[in-house]
Amino acid sequence: MKTVLFVFCSLLLAGVIAIQVGIFGSSRPADIGISNGRLKPPAPTRNGVSSQAALYPEHPQRAYADIRPLPLQHSSADGSLQALVAVLASTPGVRVVERRPDYVHAEAETRWMKFVDDLEFWSNPALGVIDLRSASRLGREDFGVNRERIEAIRAAYLARP
Repeated sequence: MKTVLFVFCSLLLAGVIAIQVGIFGSSRPADIGISNGRLKPPAPTRNGVSSQAALYPEHPQRAYADIRPLPLQHSSADGSLQALVAVLASTPGVRVVERRPDYVHAEAETRWMKFVDDLEFWSNPALGVIDLRSASRLGREDFGVNRERIEAIRAAYLARP
């Protein structure tokens, strides 16, 4: 019995250590960014949201993934993205990894399991909005975490002067 308990505790400890060193972090996708005026399509599983989901009417998760873009809050797209970057920088677990005049890529890492989600924001000049996409790197279901995070970011962004 002691041997079984020792093995179980050892496996549990190894699992916790593996999680804390980022085994679930995965590597940054090479295909994110803007291509032909579009962000990457929504995830094929229920683990992400995109304000451009309507551009993919045959997509299996279009209805689940659909979310509103952010409105521009300042006189320029750059000013709006600067305000957004300030919100992202103050959001726990989120770090900006790329910033261009019309695009922001951030990573959100969960506290305990160290799962990483990619957040993308693009100032869409044709629509005068900030299109967005947020998706988990791993898994098939995020239980609404990406949507909740984006809505919290939206609220903080809209509350800024």
